[in-house]
Amino acid sequence: MQFFENIRNLHVTVMGLGLNGGGLASADFFARHGAQVTVTDLKNAETLAPSVNKLKHFPNIRFVLGEHRIEDFKTADVVIKNPGVKREGNIYLEEAKHIETDISVFLSLSKAPLIAVTGSKGKSSTASAIYYGLQAFGYTSFLGGNITVSPLTFVEKTERDTPVVLELSSWQLADLKSVKSFKPDIAVITPIMEDHLNWYGTMEKYVSDKKIIYKNMSEQDSLICSYGDKWGDIFAQESGAHIYRYDAVPLPDNIEGAFFVADGNGYCRIALEKSGNSAAKRPEAGKGTLHQIKLLSHKSRISGIKLRQNVLNAASVLALYGAPEDKIADIMDDFGGIAHRMEFFHEAAGIRFYNDSASTVPEAAVAALEAFSEPPVLICGGTNKNLNFTPLAENASKAKSLYLLGGSGTDILIKLLKARNIPYYGPYAGFNTLLQDMKPNLEKGDAVVLSPGAASFELFTNEFDRGNQFKERVLARFTK
Repeated sequence: MQFFENIRNLHVTVMGLGLNGGGLASADFFARHGAQVTVTDLKNAETLAPSVNKLKHFPNIRFVLGEHRIEDFKTADVVIKNPGVKREGNIYLEEAKHIETDISVFLSLSKAPLIAVTGSKGKSSTASAIYYGLQAFGYTSFLGGNITVSPLTFVEKTERDTPVVLELSSWQLADLKSVKSFKPDIAVITPIMEDHLNWYGTMEKYVSDKKIIYKNMSEQDSLICSYGDKWGDIFAQESGAHIYRYDAVPLPDNIEGAFFVADGNGYCRIALEKSGNSAAKRPEAGKGTLHQIKLLSHKSRISGIKLRQNVLNAASVLALYGAPEDKIADIMDDFGGIAHRMEFFHEAAGIRFYNDSASTVPEAAVAALEAFSEPPVLICGGTNKNLNFTPLAENASKAKSLYLLGGSGTDILIKLLKARNIPYYGPYAGFNTLLQDMKPNLEKGDAVVLSPGAASFELFTNEFDRGNQFKERVLARFTK
């Protein structure tokens, strides 16, 4: 914290402006507090115009775009690094005196209680559901991190009683490896799947960064992780936090955690103080009477057990934080999801449309297929990230029909589909022709879901651009 006590005297280089918030928020934060800021990005000014336009009114910001210059790193007191930039072998970062990220700066300045969420898929849904619940219960709270909201946008509003929910990617966690102030009060690790292997090379290296979430946690903190799978077992054994598990089926009677029963209701078995006050927070982790709380009902607006698991885990966080347990189910049943993650956004002529563009790994597309009671019409495909598309190919027959977006990952998927004699339409270079071809084949009662199971970069700026374009084209073509 002492490093940032006199921001006005700092020379700050922000490496990576981007379009998704982190670099923009860092530049804005330091410029507002009087630092001399250099913003540098390999992308050119035209590409970065939306971000540049939001900063150009600052006289103390200098832009170096379309390139990096060694001197901007040598002369800076601190470099704020984008999480998507590797440190290893980076000639610019090697010249930096001090390296931080927007997350580490936030942690050095804020005393807010921290709820952290990581995993392969379901991070944003879980973090958003936690935030939704905190807000509904009247807590002044904040949501940021990988969800494209930098915590530097709200750091000055945080206090010791304002819980902050951070969704953290493996890259963001890697940058926090040596940050001792990173110590979540409650952490959730959603299911681990193959992801970013083009970056990491092996699952072990990928998961090692995920483990950073609990590196500094103690028995007074709470870690929620999966039950009955390799990675969840490793997390539970390694972490010094008090452990809660989760599963789609009932947990063994001696295991604390969240689970579903046959009627579709979700429960959490938890140790809470026998005080007569259902809202009493655990005074000490693991002490008190073990009992079961109903935290989600079969009436939840979220469809599919895998998606509902995220909401149940979020409800468990609320219980651990001290929310009134007898009211949690009513609150969380009404949570309807978030943009780009199984987002139900339109219905026309009895046809329902879902935007799951944040599905960037094959297993996430499989989860989308399994989220519906009747086979959906699936739109999938995109850019390869050195992932295994076999799980998607093996489950593609669960779709009523299959429409493919073009891309290097789609090329691999097509070979797998042909080997299994699974029919498909496409591949398409965008949504206009795809939806035009799809429309006459749709029937009342159909669910159409965009769940690519692949990255987006060959056809779209990012997964959010992909999802927004899908919604725009659907709304234009399918009127109520």
